[in-house]
Amino acid sequence: MNHFRLLVVVMGLQGCVYLPRTKEVYDADCRIVAKQMEMQAVQIGTIAGCSNEGCAAALVAMGAATAASAVVSGSIVVVGNVVYWFEKQGRCRRSD
Repeated sequence: MNHFRLLVVVMGLQGCVYLPRTKEVYDADCRIVAKQMEMQAVQIGTIAGCSNEGCAAALVAMGAATAASAVVSGSIVVVGNVVYWFEKQGRCRRSD
């Protein structure tokens, strides 16, 4: 019965990657629309109909792809947000 439960769980797994996404946000203090980056999870596929070794290999590959995309996209988001922060500081119109 344990193999059946594992199969049901594995068949429901979905492969995801993380991508950087730029959005515009309104900064009320500066009275401007500024850009901001965030990470977005995107589904790339599901596991359906695999055998024992095939499922294990697919899970490892999906885990590696998800982790790698999170590291790369996270780095891009951090650098992008620093650049956008400097841009916002140059355009900020505070009324102190």
